[in-house]
Amino acid sequence: MATAHPLTATTDSTSYASPSRLTRANARAEAKSSPFRHLGPNWYAPVMGTAIVATAGAGLPFGLPGLRTFCTTVWALSLAMLIALLAARAAHWTHHRDQARAHLLDPSMAPFYGCLSMALLAVGGGALVVGRDWIGTQAAVALDVVLFSTGTLIGLAAAVAVPYLMVVRHRVDPSQATPVWLLPLVAPMVSAALGPLLVPHLPAGQARETLLLACFAMFGLSLLATLVMLPMIFARLVTGGPLPLALTPTLFLVLGPLGQSTTAVDKFAVAAPGVVPAPYDQGFGILPVLYGVPVMGFALLWLALAAALVLRARRRGMVFGMTWWAFTFPVGTCVTGAEGLARHTGLVVYDELTVALYALLLAAWAVAAVHTARGLVSGRLLAAPRRALAELPSTTVRTT
Repeated sequence: MATAHPLTATTDSTSYASPSRLTRANARAEAKSSPFRHLGPNWYAPVMGTAIVATAGAGLPFGLPGLRTFCTTVWALSLAMLIALLAARAAHWTHHRDQARAHLLDPSMAPFYGCLSMALLAVGGGALVVGRDWIGTQAAVALDVVLFSTGTLIGLAAAVAVPYLMVVRHRVDPSQATPVWLLPLVAPMVSAALGPLLVPHLPAGQARETLLLACFAMFGLSLLATLVMLPMIFARLVTGGPLPLALTPTLFLVLGPLGQSTTAVDKFAVAAPGVVPAPYDQGFGILPVLYGVPVMGFALLWLALAAALVLRARRRGMVFGMTWWAFTFPVGTCVTGAEGLARHTGLVVYDELTVALYALLLAAWAVAAVHTARGLVSGRLLAAPRRALAELPSTTVRTT
């Protein structure tokens, strides 16, 4: 027997073989008695996935009646989710410090502290993109300043602290490499992509240029760290075979730094004129095509590979877990990246790609949201991780 991954608790009890398997009533009773004890930082993923539906939809290359209202409503939902989750996580840290410390020392859970940063950033960016329609530009700017500043500081801290813990406290080996390891490294890239939205709202001169170049620095920080980590993940797949079924959706996390970096170079190009002196502003202007086009090509390659492995896992019995939220935010970053490429190239093919990816995002978000709601009502997603049979074929040998 092996301990189940703490992030992949499923709402389908057929995936567990332990004699002490929790019934629906037992799961509900445990969640009711201690609803916040097992609430890990991975729960920020639904906030991220919901916020990206709003911001990505706002940039679609067509204007459907009611689309803007839909996006604003979804953003408001993400803001409500963030507030509720911050309160719940505060209760978790207040009443279950032992569990919170255990999460930090768990190599499968600690990387998800990057999700806190990205949730704050995604909701803050959404305030400027669509939220201002309801709360006004001044309030949207104020909200984004708070969320962007806090999210960026947390993201930079996670980008250092989590790798530090992996080196000195966690005991991991190459066979345990998963895309989850990318999460704390992607957070600064989200700051890089959303920071330029604030540039026009700062005083002209030093303040604007400092913020834009700081975002460019975070772009480089995240990109280089991803380039170091990604070969380990790909090598793990090639030499060790597919990931365990419950972790297979995390393959979509690789799309995050790819789509978000493509989005970032688009935002740099838009913000640079009049902020960065010539000729550097022209350099920012060519990045969306020279960088974004090849990176989006690799993102589509990875999307096809990840989708094929997910379909394989589904045929072999993969059931819902919180990892299914990996189908949302990373795909959403590819939507915003494709929107930027469409603007800079003028090619219809990128408009079509944007629409196709957004349809995929909406479908993934709807499925994940429905299953999460069911899991919360039943109490399964708030119950303690259970024990599952080890998936030896997926973790120790190649399978076909």
